[in-house]
Amino acid sequence: MEIIPLIDVMFFLLASFMMVSLTMTKQKSIKVKLPMAAATQSDLKPDTINLGVNPKGDVFLDTTQISLPDLETRLKERFAKDPATPVYISGDADTRHADMVKALDAVRRAGFSQVAFNVKPMEAAPAASSPAK
Repeated sequence: MEIIPLIDVMFFLLASFMMVSLTMTKQKSIKVKLPMAAATQSDLKPDTINLGVNPKGDVFLDTTQISLPDLETRLKERFAKDPATPVYISGDADTRHADMVKALDAVRRAGFSQVAFNVKPMEAAPAASSPAK
């Protein structure tokens, strides 16, 4: 019995399971109505820091509400462990810009440089109809 095809199949299965496991992420943040944008970053990984800001301006670390001074302290602790951890900020579409900037400022003061805002992808725009001849 030839073993080469068996090895090929096993490598294919291994690669398939690895790709599937990378797409299985657990989002740990509050539910917000995200604003829309054409370009999105949808590959969230479990080893990220997820912040949420609701329309009232309350900040959440994962699903726990937290004050800005406490947030900065917790983020500095996480930065000491892994400074390359990406931070994703989710803000409701109705959240004031000032509240989002306060959360971003706390993240920057903690030392993180990989910061992104979560947005909802735009639906594909309908194709423009060609002019009648």
